[in-house]
Amino acid sequence: MVLTAPPLALWVVPVAELGGVARHVLDTAEVGVPGYRLVVQCPPGPLAERLRTLGAAVTTAPVGPEHGVRESVAAVRDAVRSLAPAVVHSHLSWADVVTAAATAGASSAVVTTEHGIAADDLVYHGTAWRSRLKVALHTARLRRADAVIAVSQATAETLRAKWHPGRGTAVHVVPNGVDPLPVAPPRAPGLHVCSVARLAPEKRLDDLLRAFAVLHARRPEARLTLAGTGPEEAALRALVADLGLTGVVGLPGHVDAPALLARADVLVQLSVWENCSYSLLDALVHGVGAVATPVGGNPEILPADALVEASDAERVADAVERQALDPTTRPTLPAGWPTRADMTAGIAGVYDSVTGNLR
Repeated sequence: MVLTAPPLALWVVPVAELGGVARHVLDTAEVGVPGYRLVVQCPPGPLAERLRTLGAAVTTAPVGPEHGVRESVAAVRDAVRSLAPAVVHSHLSWADVVTAAATAGASSAVVTTEHGIAADDLVYHGTAWRSRLKVALHTARLRRADAVIAVSQATAETLRAKWHPGRGTAVHVVPNGVDPLPVAPPRAPGLHVCSVARLAPEKRLDDLLRAFAVLHARRPEARLTLAGTGPEEAALRALVADLGLTGVVGLPGHVDAPALLARADVLVQLSVWENCSYSLLDALVHGVGAVATPVGGNPEILPADALVEASDAERVADAVERQALDPTTRPTLPAGWPTRADMTAGIAGVYDSVTGNLR
């Protein structure tokens, strides 16, 4: 009897640092994709180091915007030639375009996961001409894809409307999976509010600060932690001072999210757009309240009474106060939300559909 090795899936990930997409990669590597061997190609850095700690197969290469298109395409092409993967799976815009070019003429199936697409192109691209260019580029590169994975129904709908994948390119929805904690955390009233997000304009943390000022005027014991790093840090610190919130608002930089959620009461996320937010999912798993804007995939995670417009400071404060002081009003994971194993099984199903793998 001849035993054959499982088919190989090469993940092309153009980020070195730990973040939302890195979390998705790490969860998948830790759980495994049933029926497939996984190799991650990424630049050297914390993500590669963490993957090696998990015992995952990693190949580091100059793949990313900082390395340029030519070098990135060459690195992916070399990996495809040497590893002969059954599937090449790209993550994030840079890898999507590079992989489309690098796999031309290869026998590997091409799969892409869309983690970050917004209804308003200006959220990520800044100018109308750049948005039009990106739309044309993504429409073209999708012609090389055998299948697309969207992390929410909203992502899938936006992708179809903007990039018009061909009839031969199936779009599958596989949400980010999250595992319930073995022991449910106790729920208690409290007014420690937090945000876990990049300090960037699209996260609308200035609106969060204004809403928190309303809450703090009602409840002087309230505290706010804005965890994360980014270009808006100086402006946010200035706004904290202008609002008279010095001493009750902390900006600690990067923090361990589970440790913060273990001591927080309500997480607030007033982003312009989200696809399938790990921050919201983690909050629900930890028994923390969650208040967010009704955009993207957020309504697929949270009930209507937890969704508020960012500009309505009074309503944001109302929603936070309600969940903070009455833990029974805090949302929980929707029934049937996928675990990490469910997520990787969904990914394997997509691979099977494009490789003809029979298990």
